[in-house]
Amino acid sequence: MDENKKTILIVDDEKTIVDMLVYNLQKEGYNTLEAADGEEGVRIALENKPNLVLLDIMLPKMDGLAVCKRIRQSLNIPILMISAKDEEIDKILGLELGADDYITKPFSVRELMARVKANLRKAEITAKAIENEPNKDTESNSNVLTVGDLSLDLSKFEVKVRGEVIDLTLREFEVIKYLANQPGQVVTRETLLEKVWGYEYYGDIRTVDVTVRRIREKIEKDTSNPKILITKRGVGYYIASRKIVVEN
Repeated sequence: MDENKKTILIVDDEKTIVDMLVYNLQKEGYNTLEAADGEEGVRIALENKPNLVLLDIMLPKMDGLAVCKRIRQSLNIPILMISAKDEEIDKILGLELGADDYITKPFSVRELMARVKANLRKAEITAKAIENEPNKDTESNSNVLTVGDLSLDLSKFEVKVRGEVIDLTLREFEVIKYLANQPGQVVTRETLLEKVWGYEYYGDIRTVDVTVRRIREKIEKDTSNPKILITKRGVGYYIASRKIVVEN
């Protein structure tokens, strides 16, 4: 195995799909590892620490959602779920699982390769940002972005709402950060998909909607009447720039 190449782990029990993915990924210059069931997928992931995992939901021995959760507990690598069930998106992108994105069968090879490249590129950028961040024990106001009741510590990848630390995934943090850098300005879902996920042409818009909903569940007092992360119907989302008056 060429150590200079990125390694992709494919966890799928359909041999025809695995063979197709192996052929196309190796053609694009990636190393590949394969697992035919969930338990084997977890073992290979933890032993080999691949750069990205392509993970089917319907697997023998342990389903893909459980596999995703197990891998996430030990490795911070992109996980792209492969689903035949379109309605699983809520579970796939949930905090408790931590998948980065999903793609539904049947999918085009071109689309899948674009997703793989985008996720690997995003992971590299994030890793470099973490490596270059200042000492976490030293406070630097220049690394803190405050918009209304929202406060982002860019060096710690930490979000606070009215002083309370909110537990967000890295992807959720990136969404908040992008919107908070232009408070009051409506950003389309297509722009978020391109700038945060790195997808210029491919990607499901619902990925953005589900991620925004997850964020709201954590930062808003009333998700049906959000005051921080606002929807501009038919256009996109924006961060409110004014503080909220909380009545006792």
